[in-house]
Amino acid sequence: MKDTFENVDCVIIGAGPAGLSAAIYLARFRRSVRLIDAGNSRAALIPLSYNYPGFPEGISGTELLQRLREQAGHFGVHVIHDAVERVEKQEDGNFLSHCSQGNLRSRMVLLATGLKDIEPQIPAIRQAIADGLVRYCPICDGYEAAGKRVAVIGQGEKCFKEALFIRHFTDDLTIITLDEDLHLSDIQRQTLAEQGIKLVRGPIVRIHRTDKNIVVHCLQDTQIHDFDTVYSMLGVQVHSALAQALGAQDDKNGNLLVDAHLQTSVSGLYAAGDVVSGLDQIAVATGHAAIAATAIHNRL
Repeated sequence: MKDTFENVDCVIIGAGPAGLSAAIYLARFRRSVRLIDAGNSRAALIPLSYNYPGFPEGISGTELLQRLREQAGHFGVHVIHDAVERVEKQEDGNFLSHCSQGNLRSRMVLLATGLKDIEPQIPAIRQAIADGLVRYCPICDGYEAAGKRVAVIGQGEKCFKEALFIRHFTDDLTIITLDEDLHLSDIQRQTLAEQGIKLVRGPIVRIHRTDKNIVVHCLQDTQIHDFDTVYSMLGVQVHSALAQALGAQDDKNGNLLVDAHLQTSVSGLYAAGDVVSGLDQIAVATGHAAIAATAIHNRL
């Protein structure tokens, strides 16, 4: 099947909230769409979110993705479980997406490949994330941490900024470093002290839940550190390599730069969701999808 080709209006790469929403829009515009997904949506890691509009009782990431897949299926779009190895722009302006199951030719491509949070090197970290012991997004769920005992794992500038953001929600905040050095300036350390933010030297060797709290064990001491919520703030890896290989412009962190219609610097190549420079939120991703899909439809 590797040598077969199919011509469609648009290939969407990534079936998270952005990719699925864009597929729904384009299918309802009566455009031919192929949606390809490698199965690594960041949204699937969300145990329960109260931050996405329309779900006052909260919704898990897996349930939201399932609902979006079902909705896309109503309009004839189904997820192709595959990985896109590379995207090639041809002389006629069309694109060729190379996949292990076959190659797809399309007039437009929409990248919704998202990003991946850098995980702390802690045993059983995936299970800790699934159980809600470790979180990544205080914008999403800082409200639920209000007034609670909160720990932030990390170091450097990003950890410093995120700790000050979380400090808005609680006055019981601790930074746990990855090693013996926090990698901060004297002024930043002073700011943390003035804000009442405590420091604990790592590295962390284990995290587990008791009946009432989350317990963090560090290598440097025998003291038990217990919290209600733990955030990991080690940065992200943006999945923008496919676009970069085509020459698309990005910011210093790898997020793609787009115009008002979500088109990258490569004509016909659009992007939506966390792969785009901006606020990493599901509501933003679905908004991106609506704008990009409508722009693609109008251009087709």
